[in-house]
Amino acid sequence: MQLDWWTLLLQTVNVLILLWILSRFLFRPVAKIIAERQAAAKAEFQRAKDEHAKAEAEREVLRKQAEDAAAKRAEILTRAEEEAKAQREALLQAANAEAEAARDATRGELERMRAGQTQALSDAASALAIDISARVLDRLPEEARITGFIKGLAAVVADLPETTREGIGAGGPVPLRAARALSAEETALVTTRLGEAVGHPVELAISVDESLLAGLELDAPKAVVRNHLRADLDRIRQELCRHE
Repeated sequence: MQLDWWTLLLQTVNVLILLWILSRFLFRPVAKIIAERQAAAKAEFQRAKDEHAKAEAEREVLRKQAEDAAAKRAEILTRAEEEAKAQREALLQAANAEAEAARDATRGELERMRAGQTQALSDAASALAIDISARVLDRLPEEARITGFIKGLAAVVADLPETTREGIGAGGPVPLRAARALSAEETALVTTRLGEAVGHPVELAISVDESLLAGLELDAPKAVVRNHLRADLDRIRQELCRHE
């Protein structure tokens, strides 16, 4: 077998031409596309990095705003409790004064009709006290009807016997009646205060009873804890009847 040098030379030239064509029309465009994609990927990575840094900065701002809002809310709640306490004391004094005035005005008639109308007059005095209280309540902030009574309710619960406190919330949600619907903040506050008073977390089943006028009533398994204006007025009414 003889080697055809001309054929080998021509094939070599063809291969060189093919390599030149591939280098010019295939390898360079492909290399350019790869370089462009690498540059785009690098730019996208940098953009994502910048976006992440921006998001972290915004999250820090939001965290600071949330902390400031929480501190302000706590300050407002504390101030509202103090104001509600003072307003409640003034309200009770006004109710006592109005009830006493009504008692003095009707003393003569009560003496003449004591045998058959004691209960009716007692109900009238109670209705009058409730009406007076309702008028005074209309002048107070809406928060005072609940917030001002939470601390007192928790204090009474804390004074209950240990066995009674341990049973509160052990069998499920504890019924709690309120003079009006509670806000989320009020619900969280009363749940926290009662949990602290009994020494363990409690779950509340809250219902609205407008007859309470202002305040709360906890229906525990072994005790009913009342801290509302209606109970205060009932005590005033009973005191008035006892002195008749």
